[in-house]
Amino acid sequence: MALEEFLANLEAAGASPSTVRSYRYAIKDFLEFTGKVYVEELSPQDFTSWRIRRMREGFRFGRGTKDASAWTLYYYSLFVRSFLAWLGVLKEPLPSIGKPRNRRLHVVLSREEIAKLVNASRDLVDVLVVALLLETGLRAREALSLRKSDVDLERREIRVSNAKFGESRIVFVGPLTYEVLSKYLPMLKDDDRLLPLSYTGLYKRLKSLAVRAGIDPRKVRPHVFRHTFATESLKRGMALPALQMLLGHRDIKTTQVYLHLAVEDVKNTYLKLFYGGNATATT
Repeated sequence: MALEEFLANLEAAGASPSTVRSYRYAIKDFLEFTGKVYVEELSPQDFTSWRIRRMREGFRFGRGTKDASAWTLYYYSLFVRSFLAWLGVLKEPLPSIGKPRNRRLHVVLSREEIAKLVNASRDLVDVLVVALLLETGLRAREALSLRKSDVDLERREIRVSNAKFGESRIVFVGPLTYEVLSKYLPMLKDDDRLLPLSYTGLYKRLKSLAVRAGIDPRKVRPHVFRHTFATESLKRGMALPALQMLLGHRDIKTTQVYLHLAVEDVKNTYLKLFYGGNATATT
């Protein structure tokens, strides 16, 4: 089947399982919408009609959840375009796709919320999950692939071998992570996984932790810790290229999306420098 071959090529090129799943969902949704059996029958009009329908009705996920996000439509449209270009069956060019005007604002955790999560932890694994994701900016699947042998506690380094795009990198052990690992590592064998959890297990553990901490569970997701790490790093003065390396981004433009989250801190710094810290913003 053409779709399976296309997805296999994506995976071979280094796409993560979550990326492949997104491509699969978008393309299957498009193909089911057209109702056409043979790819040779597909046309640019099919693509346009599908986008118009999804623009009006959004995408429906599990349990009837609806996603009408302009960004979801933007990325899913790109996925379908990539598939159709790979097929090479269309003689007419597809309509161009413009990016939504407003950037998505990444959700981040406040320092008070982080403290609540740590205090609500039941065991060392709970604390390690929070500390590791928060102080390294690792993707969830990267963190879940780590083994004891990947950690050099003396050098305060962690080697990420199972990184996105198949590239390895080094991230660093923060103070809370160091404190937890000092107690936790002696309990493990060299080949033991650092976090004995599946992705679903990690997700559920974070949700339970949020409930105990009195935080909206919708806000506590694995990737939110990555956003928080990136934002906090910029606020503390980390250079963008350094942050790019730690996050494992191929393109620095991907890292730049976090800059707008630090604008308020930059503004406060400006006011302190030019108004002696006593000024308030006026419009």
